[in-house]
Amino acid sequence: MSELFEVIRNNAEVKSLIAAANDNLAALRYTEHGFRHMGFVSHNTKKILTELNYDEHTQELGQIAGYLHDIGNAICRKHHGLTGATLVYSLLQKIGMNQRDIEIIVAAIGNHEEEYGKPVNPVSAALIIADKSDAHRTRVHMKVFDKDDIHDRVNYAIKKNRVTVNCERKEIASRFYMNKTASVMDFFRIYFSRIDMSEKAAEFLGCSYKLYINDVLINAPRPIDDTDFKKIVDDADLVELN
Repeated sequence: MSELFEVIRNNAEVKSLIAAANDNLAALRYTEHGFRHMGFVSHNTKKILTELNYDEHTQELGQIAGYLHDIGNAICRKHHGLTGATLVYSLLQKIGMNQRDIEIIVAAIGNHEEEYGKPVNPVSAALIIADKSDAHRTRVHMKVFDKDDIHDRVNYAIKKNRVTVNCERKEIASRFYMNKTASVMDFFRIYFSRIDMSEKAAEFLGCSYKLYINDVLINAPRPIDDTDFKKIVDDADLVELN
């Protein structure tokens, strides 16, 4: 880990805001938004940028943005990206970070929500994909687990999640492995807008985005080149013949 990231991760104000954000959302019956989620998003934001051969400085900015992206929930859920960007701006100024780097990070944080967010820089795009790729049973607050709540049920169904990057093929994938606690249709009911946002973020990075559930490709990433199209057609013909 970089020295600057370690300074931010161990900052008392950052720790307090992350804990408060998670407590607030637990009270509102949302999934976990604490240190585990921040760590997942931070790691995978950096991973995407690393695998796509962005420079180490950009990777570090992604790591920081991912770790701080949800602290706006310490104040309120609605527009927490904008609130969080405001908090982070002053926090990073106090730490003494370069002004341009602050601007990149707060733009990424301010644009990660589905309702209005759009990728505006590589850090922003990587953060969106990493954030929308975190659905997992450890995010369910088990003391108040409600089998009739679709968010609890879908998250609890997911046993493993990971983000993969194929730089050569320019592909970024979110992979979910889920049991029958929830259906794929349930997944889509709450994740469709996040998938759409991830596709746009991958396109910003010059990549296609693929969603896999239990190793089955769910979406149809664009564009399909001539070679891939011919293979799809040939495979379909073979299925008909069999």
